Amino acid sequence: MKIVSLLPFLCLPLIAHAQPTPAEVLEQLHRANTYFIQQHPDPTLPTFVKKERPSNLWTRGVYFEGLSALNRLDPQPQAVSYMNQWANFHQWTPRNGTTTRDADDYCCCQAYLEMYEDSLALGRASDTYIQPTIECMDNLLDPASADLTPATKARYSESSIGDWTWIDAIQMGLPVLTHLTRLQLAAANEYAEQGWRMYQYTRDSIGGGLFNAEEGLWWRDADFVPPYTSPAGTNCYWSRGNGWVYAALVRAMEDLDPNALHYQQYRDDFLAMTEALLKCQRDDYFWNVDLLDETNYGGPELTGTALFVYGMAWGVSHQLLPAETYAPIIFDTWNAMTEKCLHANGFLGFVQGTGKEPKDSQPVGYDINPDFDDFGLGCFLLAGCEVYQLLESRTE
Repeated sequence: MKIVSLLPFLCLPLIAHAQPTPAEVLEQLHRANTYFIQQHPDPTLPTFVKKERPSNLWTRGVYFEGLSALNRLDPQPQAVSYMNQWANFHQWTPRNGTTTRDADDYCCCQAYLEMYEDSLALGRASDTYIQPTIECMDNLLDPASADLTPATKARYSESSIGDWTWIDAIQMGLPVLTHLTRLQLAAANEYAEQGWRMYQYTRDSIGGGLFNAEEGLWWRDADFVPPYTSPAGTNCYWSRGNGWVYAALVRAMEDLDPNALHYQQYRDDFLAMTEALLKCQRDDYFWNVDLLDETNYGGPELTGTALFVYGMAWGVSHQLLPAETYAPIIFDTWNAMTEKCLHANGFLGFVQGTGKEPKDSQPVGYDINPDFDDFGLGCFLLAGCEVYQLLESRTE
């Protein structure tokens, strides 16, 4: 495997792609999304993968995060109606109700909050859109005090901040808390602080700390910290797990004022991850499912790659990453994804299905259906929307 250097892009892989146009990216996004809606015309129906699950489970929540981004760029009546039908059916409520503390359950609240914010801008918002999410997030706060005074904050215990024991949960949960902060609700500061405390506990305490600051990457959960290694003897960093954290950092920074408490740490972690990710990109512009070990089910994979593109494109658009270095990488990677993964009918190949490590949901291939066909599309839509906006900004 050829490693992409951090030096100027004379050292990049020799495969070169033309910069896509905004129109091309938009067509690709709509093509993939239209295919999915055709496969699932009723968004209220439950999923059936080994067992029945309601359609506000985390996989569908990630999809609707992506669809929300697309609807903001280029709203199509069918897609907007599809999303509204889904949210209304579930009464804007997390899976398993407002008392859940499972981040997978309240992942769907990210889409609810974005829809609420869009409705607010149009003067059509209703408290029914947001109240279940508020109740759920209030349930995460330190039960000793509803108003979280400084003295109460000092008494936080593991029971109130230790729910995110796997790094995927950071993406499922942190953006819900930071988005509530952005809406400037009465408890805005408390939500932001709770998000930070939960993030920090996962980062620095669970399994001895799931973020390896020396390598800039994350172990998926406590089962994968050393002495566990990949077959090649390297630390095992699962691509999509790191992608979830990378996306969560982007979404948190999007919500917070740059001068806000903890923004700088989110930013520093984002930059450290970016540097690490660039070092292990494949020469075909994808990332392996095991970021450091190409022998561990190596090969192109869409979901992790898409999440990394999403983060890098956002970073360039927000002047956190230098465009002269990263824009060519972003555009080449997007072109590689659409050329290798996107079928003419909109089906997405090379999507690793659910799991927690490289060996799960294998094999991954061009014509192979993942167990869930929704969250991979969500990752693709998030990435494409950021690529589109970056392209648009460069033509202004």
